[in-house]
Formats: sequence, structure tokens, C-alpha cells
Amino acid sequence: MPRTVLAVVLAVALLAGACGTPTVEGVSVPDGFAVGEVVTGLDRPTQAVIGSDGSLFVAQLAGGEGDGTGQVLRIDLDEPSDPVVVADGLLVPTGLAVVADALWIMEQRTLTRRPLAGGAVEVVADELPFNGRSNGTLTILGDGSILFDTSGSIRRGEVVAGSGRLWTVRASESPVEYASGFKHAYAHTVDADGILWATEVGDGSYDGAPPADELVAVQPGLDHGWPRCVGDNRPAAEYGGSGPACRDVPGSHAVFEPGATPTSVVVAPWDPDTLLVALWNRGEVLAVPRSAASSPHAGEVFLSGIEHPQHLVVDGSRLLVVDHDGGRVLAVSR
Repeated sequence: MPRTVLAVVLAVALLAGACGTPTVEGVSVPDGFAVGEVVTGLDRPTQAVIGSDGSLFVAQLAGGEGDGTGQVLRIDLDEPSDPVVVADGLLVPTGLAVVADALWIMEQRTLTRRPLAGGAVEVVADELPFNGRSNGTLTILGDGSILFDTSGSIRRGEVVAGSGRLWTVRASESPVEYASGFKHAYAHTVDADGILWATEVGDGSYDGAPPADELVAVQPGLDHGWPRCVGDNRPAAEYGGSGPACRDVPGSHAVFEPGATPTSVVVAPWDPDTLLVALWNRGEVLAVPRSAASSPHAGEVFLSGIEHPQHLVVDGSRLLVVDHDGGRVLAVSR
């Protein structure tokens, strides 16, 4: 039985006085930037993407993580109207992609594909290995393939087969391994130079200490170290890590404190040399220089005042920020 969807209110104009800078109470952005609400009334939104017609597609839990009540909504950003439910009854939908006339959805450990106009659901991959919670977001690569991760899992001291990896897949084809050695490469983006950036959520304990979370430049075909090397290539002796071995794997571009939980990364629409990273548990979006000089970077706070910023979306010249707890989407522009 489809659930009742809360009405979504689209802001015709950003919240502002006639002559003032658009603002949202409690949310801070740098001078010269404006922020306003463009969608409200969502229920624990996760990933959002812009479709080819300019519509916003938003996945949401619409209940508890294990309830199986997740949805994907289609929202017209130009005309105020109720959202259209294009998928329902989903289990932890954290990943979303729209390619041509098809909708791809990553649920807890199942990747599916379905026609946007309605029709049969194709199970692309099922029973995927995962960390017990989710397999993160979906990203469309330049060749049209879909990138996803299988979050890392360890059983009896060994990495579960197929976990801790990035994969690419096309319609009606089997997934192909892209790179390995990640605890949870939750979110990804590709810059103008074709470099793939991924966030690494490094939960767990290694030699008795939690690892730092990271932003890494992914090198296709390479093992990026986990679980032997965690954080900024810190050796984990309990999993066979050593200093010499960890110096040979790709390093961190940016490092965040343990538990920061980077859930999204995009290239800033106003600066191709700035990466924006959403830190879920810190309630901040950081600006990280794309340059590799003096890495690993710590980043500087760009946006704050949201308890759990979930996902970032580039929509033309503006940045959309999905507010998980607030059930809304903000727009930041300059």
C-alpha cells in the first residue's frame, strides 16, 4: 500500500526581504553567497539528482531504516506542485541515478533499474556484500556507466568477498570492479579533468583506534589499502598493515576526524578548483582545494547550521543541499 506523501512546498523566491540577501535562519554561508529553501516537507531524504528535464528526483526513507517504506519522488522545481511518487516500498534507498528514461536505485544491498514511465523492475545486482547499513550513493560516469560501492565488511578477520570495492555497471550487463580497498566509498564525483573523487567513511576500530574519514582521488584498478591501511595510510597491524606497504597505496587528499561521516562530494559550481564535502555528523559542508599541494587538507567550513547535511547536488550555477533531518532542500548561490 503506497504511503501518503507530505506535500512539498516549492519556494517561488528565496526567503529574503526585497533588498536583503536571501538567508535561512540558523544556516551560515560565506559573505557574497545567498541561501534559501527550495523544497520542504520531505521525510528523511538521502540522495537527490537532477533529471534531463530539470526535475529533481529525491530518495527518502519515509520512515525508519528497516521499515521498507522508502520512496523516490519527482519534483518540478519550476512550478509549485505536489511531488510524484515514482518508486515506493524501498528498503533504505541511499543511491539514485537517472540515465535517459531509466531510474537506477541502490537499496540496502540491491541495485535495480526501472523505466521512468513505469514498468517492470530489473534487478541488476542483489545480495551485495555490505557493512550492515547501506551501499551508499550512485554516480554516473562520463561513459554513461553507473558507479556504486559495496561497503567493507570483515568476518572472522577476513574481508568479505566482494566488499570494500567500487564497481561500474551498464544496463543488462554484470558489474565490473573499478577499484578496491575502501571501508565505505559512500559518495563520488568526477571533476573537469576526469578525476574520480570518493569519500571514505572509515568506521570501526583498527589496532584499538578509530580511523580518520577521508576524501581520496580514486585510481582505477588499484587497491587503496583498507583494511591494512586506514585513514591517511595508517598501518593496521592486526590486518597485516605495515609502514612500507601503506606508503605504496594512494594517499588521502583530505582527512576528517573519526566519525565525521562524509556523505557527499561535488565540484563547486562557481569554482572548478574547489571540492565541497558534506560531513553528516559535523553538520557542515567543507570547501577543500582540488590542488594536491600540501595534502592531506583539512578543508574550511563553507556551510553550517544543518544538523545532518546528507547530499550535495550541482544545479547549474547553484548548489543544492539535502537536509536529512530538516526534510528539505536548500539552494546556495552567489
